[in-house]
Amino acid sequence: MSPFTEARMHLAVELSAAGHHPAAARWARLDPAVLLSAVHHAGLARTAARRGLDLALIPHTFHPDGGPLLDAVSLAARIAPVVPGIGLAPTATVTHTEPFHVSKAIATLDMVSSGRAGWEPAVSRTQVEADLFGRKPAAPADVLWREAADAIEVVVRLWDSWEDDAVIRDVATGRYIDRDKLHYVDFQGEFFSVKGPSITPRPPQGHPLVVLRADEEEAIPVAARWADVVRISAPDLPAAADARDRIRSAVADAGRDPDDITVLLDVEVHMGADRDRARRDLTELDRLAGAELPASSVRVLGPPTDLADLIGTAVRTRAADGVTLVPLVLPADLDVVADQVVPLLAGRGLLRTGSAGGSLRSRFGLRRPANHFAGATS
Repeated sequence: MSPFTEARMHLAVELSAAGHHPAAARWARLDPAVLLSAVHHAGLARTAARRGLDLALIPHTFHPDGGPLLDAVSLAARIAPVVPGIGLAPTATVTHTEPFHVSKAIATLDMVSSGRAGWEPAVSRTQVEADLFGRKPAAPADVLWREAADAIEVVVRLWDSWEDDAVIRDVATGRYIDRDKLHYVDFQGEFFSVKGPSITPRPPQGHPLVVLRADEEEAIPVAARWADVVRISAPDLPAAADARDRIRSAVADAGRDPDDITVLLDVEVHMGADRDRARRDLTELDRLAGAELPASSVRVLGPPTDLADLIGTAVRTRAADGVTLVPLVLPADLDVVADQVVPLLAGRGLLRTGSAGGSLRSRFGLRRPANHFAGATS
């Protein structure tokens, strides 16, 4: 089987409130109150799920300049029970967040989604963000990513601190939990000291999907060790192919099978009837924002066929195993993707359509991991 059949072609979408462009809400004349409603966010996820997208990524930042934001993890937990059939991976910034709390929050998300949870650990770089917490100053990238690696390890160990059959509900003896199947994680690292166990049972997937950005060198070893899905940005497809090769080499050096990770290329999109219309829209968006928004990765401005062509070329040339669409304007760009782009991809044999069942790990071809502590004594 070719590695680029539907089993390897994955489509994710980043669902920020109004879109990636800072003027998107004003341009689309969205009521600001709508952006803080669960109905709006659930509607976006439902549109993506309707066409069988694999994964909805819910971004989050501590930086206050973008206006009020809903917490990404809490929002995902609100969406999950009412929108079936799509994975949900909220951002959790680990620089100023205790891994114990992150672990139980993502485990809870996996439970309420029936095994469709992922998470995107992120780092917080600025002093402005550090000042919001007042615990420590901003740190350089190498320190931030070493801390992130520790945090991810703690989270994974805490997921494993309950064996799958730890909950026994033995009425005769009055025992709810088999205490021998709960384990101290006893983690001692450079940044954290965590004893455990968790207060939340092991998630349905064992380990919810770990999504990591690997755009800077310091992040690549962390992604090589821990990521199931790696996000990259690149100015063009040759640069994306180079980044994918570099990541796969790092994964192999870390002792893992490179085919067990999926590399997704960020593609910024704004759909229009033609390229000229889409570019005029962007000019107006930039005018409303008071500054030009530079492309952070490959950008497609134009009709649905342009985006379908770009995705097909990216997969065929091994620039990526799929893409993360980053709509500049929501919900408009997502509606076009769902109604026009996905059918084009399906018609070219690149993507299935319709809702898919099963866990998020299974959608990415990953087995449920064994419990690190199973068979051990507390």
